[in-house]
Order: sequence, then C-alpha cells, then structure tokens
Amino acid sequence: MKKIVPFKKDITLETNISEISSISLEHTLKLKEENLVSGEFIISGTYKMTEASLNIDSFEYKLPFDISIDQKYDTTDLDVDINDFYYEVTNGEILSINIEVVLDGLEEKPEKEESRVTEEKVETLEDTREEIQQNQTVQMVSNEEMTNEEVDTDNTVKSIFEDLDENERYAVYKVHIVTENDTTESIIQEYEINREDLEAYNDLTDLKIGDKLIIPSHEN
Repeated sequence: MKKIVPFKKDITLETNISEISSISLEHTLKLKEENLVSGEFIISGTYKMTEASLNIDSFEYKLPFDISIDQKYDTTDLDVDINDFYYEVTNGEILSINIEVVLDGLEEKPEKEESRVTEEKVETLEDTREEIQQNQTVQMVSNEEMTNEEVDTDNTVKSIFEDLDENERYAVYKVHIVTENDTTESIIQEYEINREDLEAYNDLTDLKIGDKLIIPSHEN
C-alpha cells in the first residue's frame, strides 16, 4: 500500500534572483520509530542575479520534515522516497517548494484475535449481569408479595398494642382475614371469644373482604 504525503514550503531568498540555473532535491528521510518518519529535505542549486549576469551563485536550504504514521499500519517493510518535486520563484525573492513524499510498503495490521475474544467476553459478561439483575428483580417482587401480609399485620398489631395498658394486653393473638361469608358473629363463634374483646382490638362497624382482625386470647 502506498500513501502520498504533500509538503509545501515558501523560502525567502537572501538575494533577489533572475533565473535558477539548476536545482536538485535530496533527502534524509527514514523511519526513526515504529510510527515516525523523520529527516530533512536538502534543496540546492545555482542561480543568476540578473539575466545579463555572467556570475553563477549557489544556494542550499535544509528543510526539516516529520510525519507520524497511524498505529494501525505495519511499517516493517516501509520505503520512503520522493514521488514528485516542483518549484516556483515569485517576484525574484520567494522560492516556493512543493514535494510529494511517497510511503510505500504500508500494510494494515491484522485484527488481534485477543481483542475479538475480549470483546466477546465483555458481551457475555454484560448478558450474564443483565440476566442476574432480572432474576434479582423477580425474586424481590416475589419476596415482597410473600411478606406484604406479614408486614401489614405486624404494623397493625403494634399500633393497637401501644394503646393498651400493660395489664390489658393478651399474651397470644391471631390474625383473621375477612372472607366473603364472614360476619362478626361467625368470627366470634369460630374463635370462641366475646364481642367486647374483639371490639377492643378492631373496628367492627364496616367489615370488608380482606380486612385483618386481631383475635386475642388469654394464655393460660
């Protein structure tokens, strides 16, 4: 694979010139590091100050050049050379240099197997983590459904018992959930308690299905 890298530089000449008699380009570019090409362009030649001048003077300029190569390329077989070179003199005092550097032998590095394996492991880990989170959510919902009745019962019992004197408290109690066929009388008969004891712990004015009743009993 080849890559063309353009380079442009305007050089202000030390003296005005009328004509460049000769010009040449050399370079010291080479791969200094795995991904760095560095060196100099050496521009040299001869010129006349005026058209009628018989004297020919020389010039030489060294132009530094550095270029970084993308890490995705293998530079083991890299060859650095000049693809094209041209110049222009403006107003007898500016020497415009245009150079095309060719980087030959570049090859894209193959994708590492280890990278693909790592990506697959990451995806698998994310899938597993998501599955665990979903299972934990389901478990939390299930546990909440199972314990709601227990939590509600405990809060009800605590609220009622805090209002009673120490001597009025019962040592044993039960919780009864009102069903469709329940009445106050049927509940009294079922648990063999009197109405006054039941009313001491519960509001019996408007029983509804699902209501929780505290059923007290003395511990012998």
